[in-house]
Amino acid sequence: MIGLLRSLQRTAAPKPLEPSRIAIGDEVLDVVFRRHAQARRLVLRLNASGTGVLVTVPNGVSRVKALEFTARSRGWIEERVRRRGGLIQLAPGHVLPFRGISHEIRHLDTRRGVVRIDAARSIIEVPGDAAHVSRRLTDFLKTAAREDLTEASEHYASLMGVRYRRITIRDQRSRWGSCSASGELSYSWRLILAPDYVLDYVAAHEVAHLKYLDHSPRFWRLVLTHCHDAARAKNWLRAHGQEVHRVVT
Repeated sequence: MIGLLRSLQRTAAPKPLEPSRIAIGDEVLDVVFRRHAQARRLVLRLNASGTGVLVTVPNGVSRVKALEFTARSRGWIEERVRRRGGLIQLAPGHVLPFRGISHEIRHLDTRRGVVRIDAARSIIEVPGDAAHVSRRLTDFLKTAAREDLTEASEHYASLMGVRYRRITIRDQRSRWGSCSASGELSYSWRLILAPDYVLDYVAAHEVAHLKYLDHSPRFWRLVLTHCHDAARAKNWLRAHGQEVHRVVT
């Protein structure tokens, strides 16, 4: 009987709606439709990076209606994309924030060598095949993020008297970092694009969760005791956090 009920529930579940695309200026944004049983009306928003459109669709509303709603919302989408600013490609000529400082990406027409930061000229030099600039630069950024976040995490773990199991670097869009109950820390590699004090604060925040897995007064007391730039970093994330998601890999 239980198996029959589950089968009926699967049969009754609405099929996923096929995604679409919409051209906004020189960009083409993916449009993803997501059904939500509790939704009472169509709701549209940009995703965390501002590079796609998410449409919440109530049960009983067709894809055609959702597409019409998206088309009627073009003006709203165009305004949000304008506010977001252009996307930053990991390609020569683009300007990339690295540790909060703008650097121009330049390709070096040499087979050997490593990605190098020329701090004096605010340039990131990427050697190798031109077709591999994006991949090589992405690898460099993720490695730099891991090194900085590992150093910061070890620093705060020592100060707070805690230990973590391991660190994972991901491309998290909804959060900058997380801490599991088992002591695993996870961070967004995009923190390497933010100023140093921002990365430092996120590390302090997540390491503090190793002692207090909540946001209680004692948790914030621990963070603020050891990270004096916490308020400044939180303000930066609120004001500029979405900017680092303009970088596309």
